[in-house]
Amino acid sequence: MKTVLITGACINTGVAIVEKFASEGWNVIFTGRKKESVEAAEQAYRTRFPNVQITGYVLTSLLDERTVNEQAVADLFAELDANGIFVDALVCNAADQGLGMAVFESPLIDFMRVLNTNVVWNFCLSEHAARRMKEHGGGSIIFVNSNTAYRAIPDRIAYSASKGGQLGMMRAMALDLGKYNIRVNAVLPGMIRTDRWEKNPDFYANVPSRYTPLGEVADGADIADAVWYFAAHARNTTGAELTVDGGNMIQLYPVIPQE
Repeated sequence: MKTVLITGACINTGVAIVEKFASEGWNVIFTGRKKESVEAAEQAYRTRFPNVQITGYVLTSLLDERTVNEQAVADLFAELDANGIFVDALVCNAADQGLGMAVFESPLIDFMRVLNTNVVWNFCLSEHAARRMKEHGGGSIIFVNSNTAYRAIPDRIAYSASKGGQLGMMRAMALDLGKYNIRVNAVLPGMIRTDRWEKNPDFYANVPSRYTPLGEVADGADIADAVWYFAAHARNTTGAELTVDGGNMIQLYPVIPQE
């Protein structure tokens, strides 16, 4: 039975990714930032999927804005090694959203925090996973990226920069790790229907990015299906991007219906 490690998997898209892999019979290791959230999610997953092993770990990305929590990553993989657990697929889903970063107002340290989480920390996770994959004959690393790597939105400079940098890192890793049969790919969601919709209904009722060519935005299961494709089916695919945004990337501007 194969095992997947999914970061940021206590809420929203991370939950859908856990559910997809568990429903397909994979054992799941997942992480979250808060102990109580991890424990609650672990209990819920185990109740729903009793035929697979599901284990949650508390894992924080940074010690402070300048310092990636490398020791925590090393400790996590050391514990997995000690328990004889090999991670066949790593899904880097957790991210710092970098919300509300006004260009002339936000301090530099905020920019550093977002890049350290979304690029440096994810490289740290990937390197540790890839070392084990190399010894086991291969594996799959999937980054949950964003279409904002290509299409900027207001007050999200650090987030867009981090997602663009993550794609460059993904391609370089795919090149360097291919000889070890390690595939590295990225899923690029657009807007996702998460709990933010319920918390901010007025905003999401009128936000332009909801007007996609397909007429709908993705939910977590759509993203999970794309991640699953890379992990389970894309045997000869590496360094690739799969955009899941209802077609937003293809349009110059959203066509908003006139009432």
